[in-house]
Amino acid sequence: MDIVRKTFDEWAQSGRAKLMEQEHGKNVSKFLEKVSFEKSFTFLDVGCGNGWVVRKISTDPKCKKAVGIDKSKKMIIQARKAKKNSNEVYVHTDIESWKYSGKFDFIFSMEALYYSDSIERALKKIFKLLKPGGHFFCGTDFYADNKATIKWSKMMNMQMHLHSKQEWRKFFVDTGFETKTKQVKELKSKKKWKREMGTLFIIGKKPKREYSN
Repeated sequence: MDIVRKTFDEWAQSGRAKLMEQEHGKNVSKFLEKVSFEKSFTFLDVGCGNGWVVRKISTDPKCKKAVGIDKSKKMIIQARKAKKNSNEVYVHTDIESWKYSGKFDFIFSMEALYYSDSIERALKKIFKLLKPGGHFFCGTDFYADNKATIKWSKMMNMQMHLHSKQEWRKFFVDTGFETKTKQVKELKSKKKWKREMGTLFIIGKKPKREYSN
């Protein structure tokens, strides 16, 4: 069995999904509050867990559809049980194998992309799923510059691709994104790394026109 799927199924049963929401909620909310949802939009959360980000976004009056996908079936079951709005959709799948022909205005992922078998393949799929001019927001606390978190992979005993801020940026640029990064810090946190390093967000915009060589 896929160790990532198994672990997150166990977390869903143990109540850790709620803890994940609490751990990441402040910085994710702080980041999303700065995003300008100026017109009607569609939204995808890759690795949605119990659906907390999807539920948050689905309440925006301009949100036509908010979709969450996760490779943990038990996380998706939790998300569906907590569903509050008709524009919420939850799918049990991983990004690389998901068969979906639509396009999204915004794609989001928090602490999920580094579990992919291949970050490059996952990013190519996300790029394909975005409308021209659409944005992908990828958040992670697990990056090489953040020395306090690099032990997580060993502690969890599963594959987690560790990369620096510059390496993440290069992945996005190589995929075709117009790319920038932002670190969102939690200045009142008891944890030093949250105050000093914070969550790294890699922001990718799909060009409105794609140029071929």
